[in-house]
Amino acid sequence: MTLTDFLSNFSHTEIAFAVYRIVISIISFIVIGIDKSKAKKGDWRVREATLIILAILGGAIGVLFGMVFFNHKTKKQKFYIGIPAIYILNRIMTTIITVYFNK
Repeated sequence: MTLTDFLSNFSHTEIAFAVYRIVISIISFIVIGIDKSKAKKGDWRVREATLIILAILGGAIGVLFGMVFFNHKTKKQKFYIGIPAIYILNRIMTTIITVYFNK
């Protein structure tokens, strides 16, 4: 099976949504890494609100992976509880959107 055959099973909207989720997750992971690096150097920091907004916009898995990979924000309750909760909400919304567009 080629990539074209595989992608032909999905609508353009589903493909665009998947690409969006992948891109926002990668961006979120990178931003967590930048924040950790800046924290070590004592430089400016990425605002916590920015990290939470990225998670809400669909990048929760990127933030979560970044937290674990960079060992960053893992002791802050709003992150170790909030980000997994946002991830669950992201998954629920993804399911709802997928079902809606497959009608």
